[in-house]
Amino acid sequence: MGVYLSGMFGSACIGVYVLAIDKLVLTPRQMPKHKAGQMGEWLEAEVVQTNVGGSILLGSLLCANSNGIVAPHYIKEEEIRAIKAVSDINIVAMESRRTAYGNLVLANDKGALASPELTRRELEAVSNALDVEVVQGTIAGLPYVGSLATATNKGVLTHPKIRRDELELLQSVLKVPVDVGTVNGGIPYIATGLVANSHGAVAGFATTGREMAVIGQTFGVL
Repeated sequence: MGVYLSGMFGSACIGVYVLAIDKLVLTPRQMPKHKAGQMGEWLEAEVVQTNVGGSILLGSLLCANSNGIVAPHYIKEEEIRAIKAVSDINIVAMESRRTAYGNLVLANDKGALASPELTRRELEAVSNALDVEVVQGTIAGLPYVGSLATATNKGVLTHPKIRRDELELLQSVLKVPVDVGTVNGGIPYIATGLVANSHGAVAGFATTGREMAVIGQTFGVL
């Protein structure tokens, strides 16, 4: 357990490319195998290297918890098969023009907070896929809740300008403590530079020691 630093494709925004839940880490096929394996060791999870509709932006396009994965409509069958070869997790391709569900939904195994922009039909599909209650809300007055915070079954780290009412809703929905912070030297869009599960956390290489300490305390991985 611990907080580690890494990057991908020369960028510190690793959360854009990688998705982690407690038993799985999904990385782009283009990520070097040794680096993907290291990510799996750090997070104590099985690694699957695949893309989403050919895209390397897995963290932005996918939302997941231990019960399921929400994907955009254009995910390919061979990409689904790559995940299914390792896990029997439920994978749902959304029937919507929206694609970046990683930016629009924040979830753990206890609940999910979704962007106010999602339709009732989309909310029902997300709830069925993840097998949790889904509530709509904002963070810091912004609808892109999935990019503004990172959630695990131990805690949530969120944008420092989250309002009190938003924090209370987030805590009640995900049923874990909520803390505020930044990544990569002051970036408030937490999920762009952080990948975490119940076993560990990997932050972008520009993340400071102070930020790492907050991450470790929030997710209980120090």
